[in-house]
Amino acid sequence: MSTTTTSQTPESEGPARPGRLIQNESTMEIPVHLLFRDEPDPVSVPLKPAVVGRRQGTGEQPRFRRPVPAKPRPTVQVDPELAERPAGVLPGVVGVLAGACGVAGCLAASWWAGVLPPLVTHALRLPEYAGAGLGPAQWAAYAGAGALGLFGFGGLARGRTGRAWVLGLFGRYRGTVRRTGLMWVNPLLLRRRVDVRLRHWRSGPMPAADGNGVALRAVVLVVWRVRDTARAVLGVEDHETYLRECVEAALARVPVEMPGGTRGSVEAAGDALTRLVAADAAPVGLEVFSVRPVRVEYAPEVAAAMHRRRIAALDAQHRASVLSSVVDSVEDTVTRLTVRGLVELDDYERKALVKDLTVAFSAGCMDTVNTR
Repeated sequence: MSTTTTSQTPESEGPARPGRLIQNESTMEIPVHLLFRDEPDPVSVPLKPAVVGRRQGTGEQPRFRRPVPAKPRPTVQVDPELAERPAGVLPGVVGVLAGACGVAGCLAASWWAGVLPPLVTHALRLPEYAGAGLGPAQWAAYAGAGALGLFGFGGLARGRTGRAWVLGLFGRYRGTVRRTGLMWVNPLLLRRRVDVRLRHWRSGPMPAADGNGVALRAVVLVVWRVRDTARAVLGVEDHETYLRECVEAALARVPVEMPGGTRGSVEAAGDALTRLVAADAAPVGLEVFSVRPVRVEYAPEVAAAMHRRRIAALDAQHRASVLSSVVDSVEDTVTRLTVRGLVELDDYERKALVKDLTVAFSAGCMDTVNTR
């Protein structure tokens, strides 16, 4: 039996290899150990949020970072236990009687000791008494009567309308006296007088700015009064200085309009100033009713530049009004001539007529302005 051996070519052993796409394509062998070598663990890199701008011509909108809410300003904290409360006082008659008793006790002790002058004895119609001399009993009587007299007359005080007394003992708040008339207050208490009437304060020129950030100087009128005397006197070092600084801080945050602006913007600026100052002054016992700018002017460093800018704006406005009046006059003249059939104009003649009338009317307006 004869067998035929068929030689197998590489093409018959597997699928046909596609033709080369690139003429200079070449192949190379990659070592197997390079394909399966150990790679280090991937390192995680923190990614920061980025803002991608809009691509020109694609209509794609930019992605903006989410706005972070602003932290609220810390509010002014005052001791919650520090609040105005009425102080205990007595009518002034009690102090007068106590003082009179003290004086009478001193006279009696002097008569008892025999040191009272004869004229005083006859004037008071006291019986003649030789006197026991100044002994321990007499000195004790003097001390008691003198202390009673000092406490009686030393505690007398006069309350006035619109005034209040803040009382303290050894650094501790003891109450507020708002009564009027003669009264008796413990003479050991420290008294601080406070004005509780409705008051107004006109400030000096303070730094401010308008809506465009131009530096200004503003004079404001503040109407206020002391509502809680304890907090106004003990909660802050000087409540009047504190109020002035609150007004200055509010002017730095609220844009102020120059005179001649719209009434609504001026009222809005005043209302915003009032709200800010009232919120800052309330924790220290001050009640603010209104904060109104009464005079606003440019700061000295920008006054000259803003003056020139205003003059240029007025000049431009005047030129625009003159040009508008000239154009209206020329249009009205040409329309009347053509509508009534007085002249028949082609395009060239119309342009020439408009040019001549414009020059004439402009010269007339300028003569009128120079005459004025």
